[in-house]
Amino acid sequence: MTMFANLKRQAIPVALFCIGVLLMADSASAISVELARKCTALTAKAFPPRVIGNPASGSAKGSGRDERAYYRKCLQNKGNMDEQSK
Repeated sequence: MTMFANLKRQAIPVALFCIGVLLMADSASAISVELARKCTALTAKAFPPRVIGNPASGSAKGSGRDERAYYRKCLQNKGNMDEQSK
């Protein structure tokens, strides 16, 4: 095997890896800590626990799916949630 063939064999997986990383780079963006804290507080206010101090007891309003959807919507709206939207 020649040196060029060996180099070519090693370069193909590296090139494919780099292409994969570049394609995934646009798919996710980081949120700020302040936005996450604000949305967590708004979600806790909108979905209070059934038993105070026991988050495992479930929410007094809605389900876990509703709570996660509210949190995602809060993140998408950059923390600007009106009180009527749930």
